[in-house]
Amino acid sequence: MEHSATASPPIIRRLADGGLIGVLAIIVIGVAGYYLFPNNLALLTRMTATALLVLSLDLVTGYCGVATLGHAALFGAGAYGAGIAAAHFGIAEPFTMTLIGAVAGAVAGLAAGFVILRAHGLAQLVLSIAVIHLFHEAANKASSWTGGSDGLSGIMPNAIFGLFEFDLWGQTAYIYGLALLILVFVALKVLVRSPFGMLARGVREDPVRVSAMGASVHSVLLRIYMISGAVAGIGGALSAISTQVVGLDSLSFTLSAEALVMLVLGGAGSLYGAMIGTAVFMFFEDTLSAINPFHWLTIIGALLVMVVLFAPKGLYGSAVALVGRFRRRRA
Repeated sequence: MEHSATASPPIIRRLADGGLIGVLAIIVIGVAGYYLFPNNLALLTRMTATALLVLSLDLVTGYCGVATLGHAALFGAGAYGAGIAAAHFGIAEPFTMTLIGAVAGAVAGLAAGFVILRAHGLAQLVLSIAVIHLFHEAANKASSWTGGSDGLSGIMPNAIFGLFEFDLWGQTAYIYGLALLILVFVALKVLVRSPFGMLARGVREDPVRVSAMGASVHSVLLRIYMISGAVAGIGGALSAISTQVVGLDSLSFTLSAEALVMLVLGGAGSLYGAMIGTAVFMFFEDTLSAINPFHWLTIIGALLVMVVLFAPKGLYGSAVALVGRFRRRRA
């Protein structure tokens, strides 16, 4: 009996590290959301797209320690890439649009990373803000392609497999978003546990030692930025497919800042924390703004202050630390 009691935590830990628990949690929560909130599937799909953005930010900030407030540039690049492909070139197949969004995000990640990674610390943060404003202004000026401040419309994705249409109730978009989130989550789990993922964490902990081992710190970070851009681009493409319109808000500094807040809220350096932070923040944002449209930001601010003061590792990170201390005391 004692053997099974001591063996079960390592088994659970291996399942969590392998991503099985995360996949099951996404499926269970996704199915529950589908049946409990059938009239709010559009919000849940937006939450899924934003979760992909926060996961991409976690790769750069949580795992590599790169400070950035311009990550929405990669999300917006994916959204505009998929939207322009559909509106101007008639490429309305959802899988192709998603792939185009991923490529656009990766290219934007390469460009943004090339600029941002040239600096460190506060200068790096300033460069990231400059990048998001440059992307925003470029999209605004190229109004013949992007629609400018009016937004890009005329995005009409085809039915998936010719059977499942993107209807007004958002059922197809929601299920498609969940499938994308699961695939991306599993891929990122494999990535962060791979030798390259461990090398990226090594860059965050001790870049000098990584350089002494013969690895290029800049090359590692640039590749992570490209992968992060692809993930954010998938989120942007999902947003374009589900809402069938792309606006300049997808390239806003506000979205970048909110994504960082969600990451800190859930816990940086953990894929689970990124998703939990997104869900909690957007749930409170939607609920509190409906209850009190004038002072909901004050309540959100108070919540964030409490989390930072009493759960500095984020909701997920602090919960894991608390459970670890409880187990050690019992042992």
